[in-house]
Amino acid sequence: MLNKHRRIKNWDNEIEPDEIFLDSENIPAFNRQQFEGRLEKPITKRTIFFLAAVFLIIIFAFTWRVFDFQVVHGAEYTELSQNISLDHQIVFADRGIIYDRNHIPLAYNELNERNQDFSKRVYISKDGFGHLLGYIGYPLKDQVGFYWQKEFKGIDGIEKEYNVLLNGQNGVKVIEVNVRGEIQSENVLTPPRSGESLTLAVDSRIQAELFRLIKKWSDTANFKGGSGVIMDVKTGEILAITNFPEYNSSIISEGKEGGIIEGYLSDSRKPFLNRALSGLYTPGSIVKPFIALGALKEGVIDQNKKILSTGSISIPNPYFPELKSVFRDWKAHGWVDMRRALAVSSDVYFYEIGGGFEDQRGLGISNIEKYVRMFGVGEKTGIDLPGEVSGIIPTPEWKKKVFPNDPWRIGDTYNTSIGQYGFQITPVEAARSAAAVGNGGKILQPRLVRDDNLSLENTRDLRSAVVRLVDIEKEFFDVVKEGMRMTATVGTAPRLNLPFVKVAAKTGTAQVGAKNQFMNSWVIGFFPYDSPRYAFAVILDGAPKTNSIGASNIMADLLEWMNLNTPEYF
Repeated sequence: MLNKHRRIKNWDNEIEPDEIFLDSENIPAFNRQQFEGRLEKPITKRTIFFLAAVFLIIIFAFTWRVFDFQVVHGAEYTELSQNISLDHQIVFADRGIIYDRNHIPLAYNELNERNQDFSKRVYISKDGFGHLLGYIGYPLKDQVGFYWQKEFKGIDGIEKEYNVLLNGQNGVKVIEVNVRGEIQSENVLTPPRSGESLTLAVDSRIQAELFRLIKKWSDTANFKGGSGVIMDVKTGEILAITNFPEYNSSIISEGKEGGIIEGYLSDSRKPFLNRALSGLYTPGSIVKPFIALGALKEGVIDQNKKILSTGSISIPNPYFPELKSVFRDWKAHGWVDMRRALAVSSDVYFYEIGGGFEDQRGLGISNIEKYVRMFGVGEKTGIDLPGEVSGIIPTPEWKKKVFPNDPWRIGDTYNTSIGQYGFQITPVEAARSAAAVGNGGKILQPRLVRDDNLSLENTRDLRSAVVRLVDIEKEFFDVVKEGMRMTATVGTAPRLNLPFVKVAAKTGTAQVGAKNQFMNSWVIGFFPYDSPRYAFAVILDGAPKTNSIGASNIMADLLEWMNLNTPEYF
């Protein structure tokens, strides 16, 4: 009994697991499902050897790979790691397209076979657009291939004036290059933004034909060159503006034709001179309409008063009183009133109303300057092209600077009255002045970019075409317009007496050169006469003084061409 109680007491003691399973494998017929007998089985030696082999293989593979990288191919991979690079490159933006008013491309882009990094600039194949469109400089890189000029650069013409707008914004891409210089991958980080396109007011058909005619008549009559401008008298839009000679925009931009470029530089006719807005020319008689308007406004003469032109007037010579200073007319015109004086371009008439003679009072040089300047002569027009200069009106102050020891004389006033002496004017100034007569006194700002582009960033606000108004009565404008119409019907420009459109015009022949051995031929005016829409100015410069062919031939030929090909302008 005592032993029994002891055994019961021992049950309260903690039993260790090894006591339960000790020698359990010796129990016969044990049931493992009832956890009888052995629960763990010892790992066999084969398993241990197998795992050891696997680990040894892995260790060997890593060891060999490290050995291969560092020893067998170490130098190769070192060079490769040093030469693989990530490079940031420019993605060049396409330059904006330039269109004419009919959406004909004048300057556009195409694939560049010489350098595929950026597009090639292509210009209209017709002649007459060099100074208008200008040319560009392409992006440039140094000897190691780094682009130091990262954008297209407008150098002349519209390309320069609107360079920022046309250029757009370049993008950036990342390129991975291996040791052989081969591109492994590339990704665009910032896409390029193409430049804005521009629509010009110019009609490329009329522009090209005007150039062809200026070239034709320059070659025929031995003029050095010429220029022509056609302008809307209401909006200031330029329908055509061209010069001869000119340069080829593509040749200058690409710089490949060295011989042609050298020819441009050595040509005495100055192909790089934009005659329309940088060429200063003695205007001759084309200033007479403005002198006439000033004389009417100041009450110097009545429109119907007649002055006798016998071919010249004479005044006492200030140095030799017994001698006469003679101021000649280009011919004797007889009795002429203001309208006829404009039509036949009588110098004597304008000597007298400009400087005064005998009982005829003159405007005087101060008023001559006042009224000529009132019509925009002697100031820049503000046209949206680079390189414009302003004309020159001779005055006593001007002469004092140019000829400090020679005082102003009445003869200087006479010569200024007919657009000679130190008078100089640009063709675009002349066209704007003619437009102001045609529209009744509105001085406009000429413009090439149309209203389509006015909302674009960086484009000048051109909505206000009228710069100022000329304070002269309509009845006086009517007198001068009638005289300019008579220039075509009975005056100095009979070629402009056309059956399909009425033209008002004023011709001018200016003697130039140290000995007056050369002449410039001008014509300005507007059409249609009854309801003016377009003004024009054409000049041929530097022909021998014996030449009898005038600029009015160019304008007549152009209008005849327009009647057949662009009748909508009439």
